[in-house]
Amino acid sequence: MNIRTPAVAGQFYERSPEVLHHQLDKWLGACPKFESPLRAIIVPHAGYIYSGKIAAEAYSYVKLQSEHFHRVILIGPSHHFYFEGCAIPKAEIYNTPLGDVPIDKEAVRELARHPCVQVTDQPHAPEHCLEVQIPFLQSTLDEFQLLPILTSHISPQELAMLIDPLWDESTLLVISSDLSHFHSYSEAMAIDQNSCLKIEDFQPDLAPEEACGCTGINALLQLADKHGYQLERLHLANSGDTSGNKDKVVGYVSYLISAV
Repeated sequence: MNIRTPAVAGQFYERSPEVLHHQLDKWLGACPKFESPLRAIIVPHAGYIYSGKIAAEAYSYVKLQSEHFHRVILIGPSHHFYFEGCAIPKAEIYNTPLGDVPIDKEAVRELARHPCVQVTDQPHAPEHCLEVQIPFLQSTLDEFQLLPILTSHISPQELAMLIDPLWDESTLLVISSDLSHFHSYSEAMAIDQNSCLKIEDFQPDLAPEEACGCTGINALLQLADKHGYQLERLHLANSGDTSGNKDKVVGYVSYLISAV
């Protein structure tokens, strides 16, 4: 069986299952009630010491509605490879220190029919932006299948067209993205605040300089606007807030997207 093994366990997050469980259980504590049906989240993908608590705020709400979700479409930007379109893995299993998650082979076959989709393990093998989300999903959902999608040279419109037919009520859409990179603290705050205003105004024109996962966010904004969904910002911060070093920071935000 083809298994995608962890690439960044012990670097971006704890390798020990016991330590990882303890950390995530602590972060995924009680959160306010949320009555609206959750449809998607936007979460950061840095190392857990930098952005884990910010991501956990969104995943706490996923945990509240976990019985509704049996599949996760997980989208993030390829950091190591540039290619046309987007990439889904050949692998059948996605493994982390917390165990195995089955990849939705039927959805893979469906997407593989599109010319802008590549089925290849290569860009997935070293990629952190999807992997860091999996332990959160394993800690908040029961049994689920995963559809991991890495974006490269693909338009938000093409990506939205691919995922919309698969995004049913039992499917959670997770967009993995950080915000601005390596500005001073004050510059990053201004850039990221403006990016959030765009998101909250459903303007699907974020640039890579504003969010490394802009393609996924822009596709989500198009679909959320089409379906009449609402957004709620949970937490905007940057690595200067979480690490204390405010020289060259990376921005992070978490959002909930829900049906009215």
